[in-house]
Amino acid sequence: MPLPTPPEAALLDAMLDELPVGVCLQQADGRVRLMNRVMAELLGRPLPALLGQVPFELLGRSPSHAQRLRREFLQQFEAGGLRERELTVPDGLRVRTLVVNSRRVQLLGQTLMLSTAVDVTERKRVELDLTRRAFHDELTGLPHRGLMQEIVGAAVRQHQRGGHFALVVVDLDNFKQINDSYGHAVGDSLLKAVAGRIGQCIRGGDTLARLNGDEFLLLLDPLGDPEHLPPLLDRLLQALKQPFDIDGRQLLTSASLGASLFPLHGDSYDSLRRCADAAMGRAREGRRGSAAVFDEAMGRAIDRRMDTEQRLRTAVRERHFRAAFQPKVSLRSGQVVGFEALVRWVEPDGTVHAPGAFIALAGQLGLLDELTRLMVDEVALHLPALQAHFGAQVSVSINVSARQAADAAFIQGLCDQLAVAGIARHVVIELTEDALLATQRFQQEALPQLREVGVRVSIDDFGTGYSSLATLADLTADEVKVDRAFITAIHERPRSQGILRAIESLCTALGIEVVAEGVETAQELAYLRQHTGIGLVQGYLFARPQFIEALLSMPPEGVTIGVC
Repeated sequence: MPLPTPPEAALLDAMLDELPVGVCLQQADGRVRLMNRVMAELLGRPLPALLGQVPFELLGRSPSHAQRLRREFLQQFEAGGLRERELTVPDGLRVRTLVVNSRRVQLLGQTLMLSTAVDVTERKRVELDLTRRAFHDELTGLPHRGLMQEIVGAAVRQHQRGGHFALVVVDLDNFKQINDSYGHAVGDSLLKAVAGRIGQCIRGGDTLARLNGDEFLLLLDPLGDPEHLPPLLDRLLQALKQPFDIDGRQLLTSASLGASLFPLHGDSYDSLRRCADAAMGRAREGRRGSAAVFDEAMGRAIDRRMDTEQRLRTAVRERHFRAAFQPKVSLRSGQVVGFEALVRWVEPDGTVHAPGAFIALAGQLGLLDELTRLMVDEVALHLPALQAHFGAQVSVSINVSARQAADAAFIQGLCDQLAVAGIARHVVIELTEDALLATQRFQQEALPQLREVGVRVSIDDFGTGYSSLATLADLTADEVKVDRAFITAIHERPRSQGILRAIESLCTALGIEVVAEGVETAQELAYLRQHTGIGLVQGYLFARPQFIEALLSMPPEGVTIGVC
């Protein structure tokens, strides 16, 4: 190739300076023979100060680092071949990241090192930010579930030859109430404050992650002696019970802790996490704001739960559920005017499970909606026979949980199912007492949908928990079922009598039907009949919940009610 003429050389220099990448030629001793303007800018030095110089001292962060750069250059120059590497160079208060490609070349009879460099500082920043977002909780900056799983997995591998560590689930108590009362902004601030306080209680080598909501996971690694774990948990509990100053207000909370130990309780993230969850559940059962360490009894409970969970999922899929109907009776005439449909799990061997054995688990597994739909199908199937036997006036009540009552999509689906089945005007939806916490939302969103198809609304277990007389002013209900706690031995309990009179008086003024639940003795029935104007009663005195076959054997005229 002929040597370029002076104009062509000037043109080549101008072209090199316009390239979007840095270009550099170095001699065998590292001295810069040629460099374009972009490379000089990337290195943060004026171009004249670099030409003819050995740049290792300029790029090295220390004398030893400069020596290492020189050594690597000489080794590559001798070996030849293409090499790609990342190089960081200082740029004032920040650091630039360059991707440098170098290879030995022969140019005009000279052996030189040709290097090109591209500034990837912004790309690296974006990649690091994406990585942080992918593996860290955005609110607290803590590792999230995926990264924590990897960290625990690394701890498992590290301790294969010996040693212990602990995995601790930290679950805040009553966080939902704080969110509902003060708003999500205060709730978020509290979560960040909790993360900071836990961080002050742990060692530098320990790891805290936020899993979701108000649940954190703590890795205590290493743990020299398992006996050291309870004092550590107690110190953490006490720290979390101290007031938090959030936006000028003092908030008090606590946490329930559950811990598992490696290798005693598991040899993987999943097994250790499962045991820690079980221990946390046991802590909550005993007393909020306490801690528990996994033990064998919890292991047996986990096995039983897993077995029940699998059988329950199968039962829902294969529809192994039936409705047991409990009559609602007119206090004056004894006529059956309605029924409450209560779900029963009937296993293939004939074993029947009452709701207390599976409803809570069904809620945790997200199966309640399907169970409710199954009950609607049961009611639609048997309502014609019930009405034919007991009269066309018969209605059936179906229970709905608090979560379902606040779910507009679920309520709309329920209304559609009832309308298609043609039974909506014969159905009463019974709201559990905790649903009354969201009376305004239910009144504004769910109730209009129910009214549109003709469904009536009942407040179940009234007088306990969250329910109150003030609730009746906020919620348009058709019926109130007075909890059996006020009916039991009412003929002997003046205070219960006074409460019942107040409920009856208010309901009468508002045009709401009153049902006395849990009537089990003739004395209770006699009091209600002689001293109240309550119209409807329900309880074991008349009938327990029964399947349709047994109900149709009852006399169609109803129940004989005498005066005792």
